[in-house]
Amino acid sequence: MRQQSRPTLAAPVTANVTADGADDVATDAAVIALSRREPEAFATLFSRHAPALKQYAVRRLGTEAAEDIVAEAFIVAFRKRASYDLTFGDARPWLYGIATNLIARHRRSEIDLYRALSRTGADPVMEPFTDRVEQRVAAGGMRGRLADALAGLPDGHRDALLLVTWGRLSYEDAAQSLGVAVGTVRSRVNRARKKLRRTLGDIDPTAVNEEFPRG
Repeated sequence: MRQQSRPTLAAPVTANVTADGADDVATDAAVIALSRREPEAFATLFSRHAPALKQYAVRRLGTEAAEDIVAEAFIVAFRKRASYDLTFGDARPWLYGIATNLIARHRRSEIDLYRALSRTGADPVMEPFTDRVEQRVAAGGMRGRLADALAGLPDGHRDALLLVTWGRLSYEDAAQSLGVAVGTVRSRVNRARKKLRRTLGDIDPTAVNEEFPRG
C-alpha cells in the first residue's frame, strides 16, 4: 500500500466540553465534536484507540501492513468526522468499521497469512485467547488447524467473529461497525464458532470471550 501521511495528531488534548464546563475526560463523541472546530483535538482519539486498532490489524494482516491500515483508518475518520453521529459516545465501532473495510481490500493477504500460520503454528492467531485455551490448543497441536479454519470462513462471518473476539466489541457494536443488524452478527458468529468447533473438536477458542463489555 502506498504510504500516506497522517493528519495532524501530535499532542493529545483533554477537551472541556461538558455542559457545566468542568475539566472532565471527554467522550469520543465530544472529542470529535471539538475537532470540528479545533482539528488538533482529534489527536486524543488517535491516542486512545490506535494501539488496540493496530493489534487488530496485525492479527488479521500481519505486522507489515498493520501500520498502513491504522494510519489510513484515522485519515479516513479525520476526513469524515463532520458526519459522525454524536449520539454514539464510543467511537470504537466506527473506527473498527473503517479499518475492517480497509482490511477487506487485502483479503488475499489475510488468507495467505492464515494459510502460512496453519503450516507453522506461529503465535499471532492465538494471542487474543486466554492462557488456558491457548495451552489446550497448543497441547493438542491445533494452532495450525485454527488458522486454517479462520481462512476457510466466509468473509462476513470472519469479520463478525474477529470484531467480537479480537476487536473486543459487543455484538451491538460489531453490528454498528459492519452496518448490519445485531441478529445478523449473532448468526454469523454462531456459524463461525460451529465451524471452529468442528475443526478443533471440543475446544472453542472464542467461547471464553463470547461478548466483551464496552471499554
